[in-house]
Formats: sequence, structure tokens, C-alpha cells
Amino acid sequence: MHIEKKTLRKIFFGVFACIILYWLLHETERVRSVFDVIGDVVFPFALGASLAFIFNVPMRAIEGLLKGIKKDRLRRTIAVVLTFVALCLVLTGVFLLLIPQLYETIQSLIPQLTTFVLNAINGVNDFLNDHPEILAWVVENTDFETFDWSTLAQNLIATVGDSVATILSTTIFAIGSTIDAMMDFFIAIVFTVYCLFQKETLARQGRKLLYAFLPEKFSDRTVEVLRLTNGTFSNFLAGQGVEVCILGTLFAVTMAIFRMPYIPLVSVLVAVTAFIPVVGAWVGCVLGAFFIFVANPIQAVWFVVMFVVLQQIENNLIYPRVVGNSIGLSGMWVLVAVGVGGELMGVAGMFLMIPVASVLYTLLQRATNKKLGTMDIDPEKIKAQPPLLNKRKRWFKPKSANKQNSDNVSK
Repeated sequence: MHIEKKTLRKIFFGVFACIILYWLLHETERVRSVFDVIGDVVFPFALGASLAFIFNVPMRAIEGLLKGIKKDRLRRTIAVVLTFVALCLVLTGVFLLLIPQLYETIQSLIPQLTTFVLNAINGVNDFLNDHPEILAWVVENTDFETFDWSTLAQNLIATVGDSVATILSTTIFAIGSTIDAMMDFFIAIVFTVYCLFQKETLARQGRKLLYAFLPEKFSDRTVEVLRLTNGTFSNFLAGQGVEVCILGTLFAVTMAIFRMPYIPLVSVLVAVTAFIPVVGAWVGCVLGAFFIFVANPIQAVWFVVMFVVLQQIENNLIYPRVVGNSIGLSGMWVLVAVGVGGELMGVAGMFLMIPVASVLYTLLQRATNKKLGTMDIDPEKIKAQPPLLNKRKRWFKPKSANKQNSDNVSK
């Protein structure tokens, strides 16, 4: 009996897949360790690729402004340098605004916390003095004379010794982890620079691999989806950046009008946390209200009221038009994407799920329109309001008519 090579290949891959599945199900510890090693190796390069994708958005805009430079290599070099300089200036400005204000707030908070603790201690003393029966009950039910103080001292010494050993081991581990993280970040930055310089070459090499080893139709579809994803993510990042700047400026101006304290700190906090779509600004609201509460509790209440009003303006007017339109997703689906992303992957999921949802929405829309184009369906049926629903028709027969019909049947 002769077996074709194609059939043998399918059998081989089927057996291989079964072996892999058996190994994954029965060797979970080894599988986890293997994936941990692979993750440690891949992480800096994945981080570098992600940073390159993000940095490519402002770099592309800068390259558009440098069209007068004819040499491509020189224009790309200047664009990369200016991109890193701009991002460093933005981060430096944020830290210069946040750190002094945070230090000032903490300095003003410490005395108030000390006063609160002292007042709490005095309150407890006054309560015990006003209720001597409680103090007497505590003294009667606590046997200080027969208490084993030596055992307590030995336990305390052992606990302190264990704590010191734990602190030392934790410190050594933290130092090692910090060094590893710094090395990963350095490798990621270098890889980011390489990706930015050679992005066209990398894209061309990826397309070559696709068309060389996969069917042409599948490769065409993959390239189309990747280009859609790239455009959607780029538009989302650009729109989110514009929306954050608008929101921070709006808060700074409004707080200045109402003469609230900590304007740079609170406006920058709200803007930075607003990078998390929809719900991120509420984190900035809580932090901002806390800082303002330290200085003036009444103004903290008015700040919350002001935040609610500005948040309504931002959610209903600014965000859907700046970010929603840039990715082709309505405000309702943006909210759904944020909720699903937060449940699946936390804060990162809130940020990433919006462009992912936009890509899926666009693909589903195209597939639906393509499917409807091949079907013989009256276009009137898929309008926003089908014509039949506008007419007042009797969908159910009156009781008298039903009774008359039943009498006729019985006869």
C-alpha cells in the first residue's frame, strides 16, 4: 500500500502535536520554567519593539517636518534624535512639576498627621478617665505579675534576627533585580533605535517571510490586518496624546479661575493618569482631591464638583471626537473595550484594548458588508429604522375577530 507524502506529513504533524499536548498537560512545572526562560530572553526585545512602535508616532511627524533634507539617512538620524530629546524633555518637565509639589504636600501633611495622632491618644486617655470601670476591667483581666517577660524578650530577639536576615536577603535580591532591569532597559533602548532606523527594512523582511512560507491569499490578508492595526494604534496614540494635553490644560485653567492650590501638581496628575482611557482621570481626581484637602477641605469638595463637570464635557465632547473618531470607534464601544481590557489585563488592558477593539470592529464591519453584498436582501430591511416598523399595523388580531374565526371553525 502506497501512502502519499502529503498524508505522511499530516500524520507526522498530528503525532507531533499530540506529543506536545501531552507534555504541556503533564509537565506543567517544566513548561512553566521553559516559558519563564523564554520570557526573560524575549522581554527586552519585545519592550524595545513596543517602544519603537510608540516612538514611531512622533518620529513620523518630525520626519514630515524635515522633508527639506534630501538625504534619507540624515533625515532619519535627526528625526530619531529629536524624538528622544522631545520625550526626555516631556518626562523631565513632568517630574519637575510633580516632585517639588509632592515634597511640599508631604511636608505640610506630616505635622497634621502628628497632630491627629496626638489628638487620638489624648482622646483615648480622656475616654478612660471618664470611664474608670473600663480601665479597671483591663487591669483585672491582664495578669502582668505572672506574665513571662523573658519568653517575650526571646521571641522579640528572634523575630528581629529573622527580620534582619529577611531584609538583607531582600535587599540583595532587589539589587540584583535592579541591575537586571537596567540591563534589560538598556538592551530595549538600543533595540528601539535599531528598529526606528530600519523600520522599512524590517517590514519588507517580514513580508518576504510571509509570502515565502504561507499561502499568498493568507499572506495578503495578514498584511492587510497588520497595516490596519498599525494605522489604528498610531491614530489612537496620537489622539490620546492630544486628549491628555487638552484635559490637563482645561484643569489648569479652571483651577486657576477658582484659585485652587497645587495647580501644576493636580493638572499634571490628571493628565498623566488620563492616559488610561475613561477611568484613569478618576485616579487623578482622588489624588488631586486628597492633596487639596490637606490645604483646604472646602476647596477639595469644590474640586470634586469641578472634576465631575469637566469629566462630563471630556467624555461626551472631547474624547469621542479626538480619540473615538481617530480610531473609528464610538464612545459606547470605547467604554466596553476599557471594561473588558481592565478585567483581562488590568491597567495595561484598559490602554491596549481600545485599538484592539477598533481593529476587530473594522474587520467585522468589512466582513459583514462583504457578506451582505453577496446576499439578495432588500436594503430597506437593514436601515436604521425599517419601513415596516414606522407603519402602524395590527400585528395581532382583535379579540372579536379571533372569537369570530373560532366560531366559524367550530361550525
